Amino acid sequence: MTDGESSLDIGATLQRIADALERLSPAPQSSADLADGSAFHWDGKTLRVIEAFVPIALDMLTGIDDQKARLLANSERLANGFAAHDVLLWGSRGMGKSALVKSVVGEIQATGADIAIVEVHADMLASLPDLFAILGKADRACILFIDDIGFEEGSAAPRLLRSMLEGGVAARPDNVRLYVTSNRRHIVPRQMAEQDDPINPRDVMDDKLALSDRFGLRLGFHAASQDDYLAMIDRYAAVYGLDYDREDALQWSRQRGSRSGRVAWQYIVELAGRAGKALG
Repeated sequence: MTDGESSLDIGATLQRIADALERLSPAPQSSADLADGSAFHWDGKTLRVIEAFVPIALDMLTGIDDQKARLLANSERLANGFAAHDVLLWGSRGMGKSALVKSVVGEIQATGADIAIVEVHADMLASLPDLFAILGKADRACILFIDDIGFEEGSAAPRLLRSMLEGGVAARPDNVRLYVTSNRRHIVPRQMAEQDDPINPRDVMDDKLALSDRFGLRLGFHAASQDDYLAMIDRYAAVYGLDYDREDALQWSRQRGSRSGRVAWQYIVELAGRAGKALG
């Protein structure tokens, strides 16, 4: 084998190795263009378009009229380039916090206003400065949506989020507002032992309450009354052409130990199944 042939063999081998390594570790994908969709997901490094963003119609959500009106008004201000609040939606599970955020965005988009929603998982907070750098360059309003946020005791994440909300180094851009849902009013769990803290129990509690105080608009969602629960079912049943028995609907909620929008919808799914209908 000549020196030239040997060099060719080595070169081909190195190329095969390079190709194999590229397959194992593909080049990072670039983020989606913010002008190319109405809803996006941030995975900590890149933006991805959510292709099937079809939120429930806003007028389908019942029993939360005040929350609907206030969130819609705030979001319309943001879409129009006016001053708007970061929002904390807190309270009972299954009462439509997440659905309301998405429905409000869909309602505004239907009017032709230029607003996008970007979903971010709660464990991606450390990557938000990178996301803000992308969103801040966009010529459109953006709602950064963090669903069901919660923190472990001793986590540094609450301070990071507080810095973003109050204008720290990693503060969010003017065209971006954070919409956060939580089952807790104050987001960070509070322990009874804090009241017995020998150093300064008031400071400990104030530090935890400070995070929720950074949200200019705080909307509470409480367990549905019996009338509200039945009103939800009435609305869904009318839209989908389903008949139901009031006592049967109440029995359904009793079996699940709660009355909420989620339980009402599950009952509608049950009714549709019994009637041999699909919910499209």
